[in-house]
Amino acid sequence: MVKMLAHILARVGCVLAVCACANTGRADESDYYRIVELYTSNTLSHSRDKSWKPGDQLAMEVGGLAVLPDGRVVVAVRKGEVWIIDGADSDDREDLRATRFAAGLHEPLGLLADGNDLLVAQRTELTRLRDTDHDGVADAYLTEASGWNVSGNYHEYIFGPKRDGRGNLWLTTNIGIGKDADNTKPWRGWGLMLTPRGKLKPMCAGMRSPAGLGANAAGDVFFTDQQGNWVPTNTLHHLRAGAFYGHPDGLAPASRDDSPVKVGATVKPYASYPEAVRAIPALVPPAVWFPYMKMGRSATDVVLDDTGGRFGPFAGQLFVGDFTHAQVNRVFLEKVGGQYQGACFPFRSGFRAAVVRMAFNKQGQMFVGMTNRGWNSFGDASYGLHRLEWTGKTPFEVHEMRATSDGFLLTFTQQVDPKTAGDVKSYRMSSYTYPYSGAYGGKEIQTKSLKVSSATVGDDGRSVRLVVSPLRAMFVHELHLPGVSSRDGKPLLHDAAYYTLNRLPKR
Repeated sequence: MVKMLAHILARVGCVLAVCACANTGRADESDYYRIVELYTSNTLSHSRDKSWKPGDQLAMEVGGLAVLPDGRVVVAVRKGEVWIIDGADSDDREDLRATRFAAGLHEPLGLLADGNDLLVAQRTELTRLRDTDHDGVADAYLTEASGWNVSGNYHEYIFGPKRDGRGNLWLTTNIGIGKDADNTKPWRGWGLMLTPRGKLKPMCAGMRSPAGLGANAAGDVFFTDQQGNWVPTNTLHHLRAGAFYGHPDGLAPASRDDSPVKVGATVKPYASYPEAVRAIPALVPPAVWFPYMKMGRSATDVVLDDTGGRFGPFAGQLFVGDFTHAQVNRVFLEKVGGQYQGACFPFRSGFRAAVVRMAFNKQGQMFVGMTNRGWNSFGDASYGLHRLEWTGKTPFEVHEMRATSDGFLLTFTQQVDPKTAGDVKSYRMSSYTYPYSGAYGGKEIQTKSLKVSSATVGDDGRSVRLVVSPLRAMFVHELHLPGVSSRDGKPLLHDAAYYTLNRLPKR
């Protein structure tokens, strides 16, 4: 019943969106980025594995996703298998073939190509899969890393690996919840780093369900955390040594000599997140908050657009999946005072199931792996693999949102209409923060309307400087731009942005 209701609401939302487009002349997301279905639950697939006859159904419940140097796509599925897919970049379904490479894994939720091998994160270890006789099937399953507690609790997932710019591999572990959970043992709710020499190090703590990891262009790794107790809404955090991200249930191992995390204060509920950050020295705020419902409900994977423009105008930015809303969001990051902060934007909805994993190929196509995994999503399928590709048309969007000492500098993907973009009535802003609490989720609090006192269009015709007051550190600054149009009269494809202003730039 819950899933049916979610599906109905999603379809109603789609109908309303279509009506809105018809009434305003707003384009549709599919005009710029098209979704190609490769596998979806209840569709048939081809297999060259002898145990799978052509036409047999392949349960593409994607938990891990990678692209090999030769362009083939690799997926790890929930039932513990790894499949290599040929023809995923083709529009001819007859080119699509899947070969089973490995089996017998325990709920793999991460995958990385490493030379001729594959690294896969499963419950008890990071495993290296190797095909020593070159017959297309893994015959060596080698333990690359282990050493975190596994109790049998259902929520004890592990994610990764993702590589940083220094060659280290990063993994993140879930907090155990409910029956059989034991978070006092290392390293539940922690970020772990495997050095190039093979040493596993605990690095940071305080995670709840850090379901996605990815590196930016600078080689720094980020993770998403999902809304729940101590996590008021979804977040994007920068992984780094000694950081505490807010969830206290896994802090017991911090007393060990090999722990770099030293909280140095009692972790308890506080009225607001800024108050908690001031009171707990090790607590670091998210680089980006994803406001609940407005930007999804359960953030997942993180992938860098490193396509050099083959995926459109957002090269160098991050894309973040969302499970419940079955969509992909976009993130622009900048450094202020040496720390990351930035804005999130809607990007592409309409996937058939929960978006869990994403990966780019060299042609600039994004592969999107999906599985509902027992929870509900707005999609009408249970799992699948889609391909997302740029049509070559550039949408009119806010490209970047940067903080200034007295407001924000917006850049757009196209030239703006000077009249509408220079009118302060075209903009609407507010700011808010969240409570720091052990309750499940948290509403926006301390909300305040903001005044946009001036909007100055730059000489380039693609930038607008907004003077906004009052600015508040460690608050989300929500921006709506319903009145802004492009030089040729088009409205924005998405007219909302959400900037997490942790630090105000100096003049």
